[in-house]
Amino acid sequence: MVTEPRPTTRSGAGPTDAALVVAARAGELWAQEALYQRYARMVLALSQRILAGRDDADDLSQDAFVYAFTRLDTLQNPQAFHAWLRSIVVRTASKRLRRQRLLTRLGLRRNDPIEPDTMISSEAPVDVAVELRHVYSLMAKLPPEEHVALVLRRVEGMELLEIADEMKLSLATVKRRLASAEARLSRATTKRGQV
Repeated sequence: MVTEPRPTTRSGAGPTDAALVVAARAGELWAQEALYQRYARMVLALSQRILAGRDDADDLSQDAFVYAFTRLDTLQNPQAFHAWLRSIVVRTASKRLRRQRLLTRLGLRRNDPIEPDTMISSEAPVDVAVELRHVYSLMAKLPPEEHVALVLRRVEGMELLEIADEMKLSLATVKRRLASAEARLSRATTKRGQV
């Protein structure tokens, strides 16, 4: 079996996202593998940050890639694969957090605590680690929509318009969710300081 040469960039860095998407749409498994290899770490890291290190970050990553590869034909701009995949991770994580919260409220699932030690560097000073554990415990109590928006803004460093695009929300809704999340965290931190 003779295979076509794989398209590469002039720099020799490998195929562009657009070339890989076009090849993957044509059924080339090597192109899907290349896209997976290129973005697996980013998807897993984003999943872990949004889900705060929970064990199901691996499942979320896998679900995001399955969704992306089965819907490649809906991607209008093949060069935008990275941003499109990231938005799939964000929306899938939001759905997962909402479902987990609902199942917990209905008593059909136990509330798994956030594992802050997986998110905090072992080299972090003790006082910083204590504060981060407190922040992660507070974030676990936020509504999923606020939780995701806050992680995208404060951890991922995304701009408000980027968050709105990723979450498929209006800018005003993103601002409201962030303001509400910040207010909740501020109130909880103030209460903690008074104890």
